[in-house]
Amino acid sequence: MPIIGNIIKGVIEARDYLVPGRNHIESQKEVLYQLLQTAKDTAFGKRYDFEGILSSNNVQSAFVHKVPSFDYHTMNDTWWFRLHKGEQNVSWPGNPDYFALSSGTTGKTSKRIPVTNDMIDAIQKSGREQIYALSNFELSPEFFEKDILMLGSSTDLTEYEGHLEGEISGISAANIPSWFQGFYKPGAEIASIDDWDERVLAIAKRAKDWDVGAISGIPSWIELMLKFVIEYHDAKSIHDIWPNFQVYTSGGVAFGPYKKSFAALTTKPIQVIDTYLASEGFLASQTRPETSAMELNTANGIYFEFVPFNPDYILEDGSLAQDVPSLTLEQVEKDQDYILLISTVAGAWRYLIGDTIKFTDVEHAEIRITGRTKFFLNTVGSQLSVNKLNSAVQHLEKKLGVEIPEYTICAIDYDNEYYHHWYLGTPNPEKLSEEKAIQFLDEYLKEANKNYKVARSKALKGVKADWVTIETFHEWSAMNKKKGGQVKMEKVMKPEKFKEWKAFSSQIN
Repeated sequence: MPIIGNIIKGVIEARDYLVPGRNHIESQKEVLYQLLQTAKDTAFGKRYDFEGILSSNNVQSAFVHKVPSFDYHTMNDTWWFRLHKGEQNVSWPGNPDYFALSSGTTGKTSKRIPVTNDMIDAIQKSGREQIYALSNFELSPEFFEKDILMLGSSTDLTEYEGHLEGEISGISAANIPSWFQGFYKPGAEIASIDDWDERVLAIAKRAKDWDVGAISGIPSWIELMLKFVIEYHDAKSIHDIWPNFQVYTSGGVAFGPYKKSFAALTTKPIQVIDTYLASEGFLASQTRPETSAMELNTANGIYFEFVPFNPDYILEDGSLAQDVPSLTLEQVEKDQDYILLISTVAGAWRYLIGDTIKFTDVEHAEIRITGRTKFFLNTVGSQLSVNKLNSAVQHLEKKLGVEIPEYTICAIDYDNEYYHHWYLGTPNPEKLSEEKAIQFLDEYLKEANKNYKVARSKALKGVKADWVTIETFHEWSAMNKKKGGQVKMEKVMKPEKFKEWKAFSSQIN
């Protein structure tokens, strides 16, 4: 009888019963007040008169009018660079012990995003609330005694200019609370292995020693790890090795494109729970089984703003034009696309995180990620979000009966005529027709997006498609030093990058 599991499940269910539902709007007002109050004596707080904002009749409105929006480059070049010189109280009290490295999708020099102790506390609090939310799912008491495998970047952080730096998943794993250590796998020793392939080999060697009930990590790298573990043990399914595996916590990118290929590695039902952990904080997680949408973490150190999505608001580099309208949680509407701004306990203020979202349930503050500002494809007026591109690829999977967990696309000029050129990753690309891929993608997007249909009758001449191996995408990420990390594969490429991709792909395939 799972005595400990029954106790843990009982505690979680009792807490869920006793704690009243959260008022997300009031929580956000309180978070903004606390952020401003805590940072009012920093250089940033003095520059933008946080004292005056706090004394205004409408704090939320005054905040928007007095503080401009920032992206990473403007925030770093104006404020955060001073942290590396050892300055205190720049945009948040003190000087952070950690910086999260995030190279985004460019493969260029990593961004260094401050991670304060307050942010680590907020991430841990959001993690605990995600665990409490498991009471909403039909999980047996046995589940709460199983191991939890978390596969992110290495916990072997690098010391640089008096700080420790690494990817946010590595920083978070390096600060796992003591109460969680007994459940955590692969454990501190394996998690500190820097080389991703060596780390996965170490996991495979120990796999049968563990009773894994839940796995957490980026879908593409989790899938690659599961395949390796299955092959290493000459098994048919991951459930031959971990028979009690029943929860997968996804994060970083939408799970939809990986659903079909992930299912091929399992023989039992898996509860997929989506999360939204970025280098800047733990933004949201799925809390109810009846939806795959994620509830914003509205009470844990992050204040959210929502800019109505308009292509004219987004500059060529993916940044945001100044003086664009910004809404509070109280003002948003369901099923409208918004550009996300955040202010955090790490000293990010009105910060463009680069994601677009839409609300599926305003009362529950539940969202879906619909794309990236840099992944918005509008070169010839097609106005395609990543959400639409993902849907088109999933439609293609159904039409052809294949798995396509990876893809990238570029609007590129061939002999003075624009084409949308797709690269589609699949296990057996040599067996598939490029003509059918072109037909099905083009037909679907004409039906699903009126702007695309208009573009196809004017400046957008046609569609091209190439089938390549899934490994092509993995090796591309590895070449850019991002293998296994908190990486978002560029779904939409700029022409210069796409030329590099084409040359690389031709060598691999």
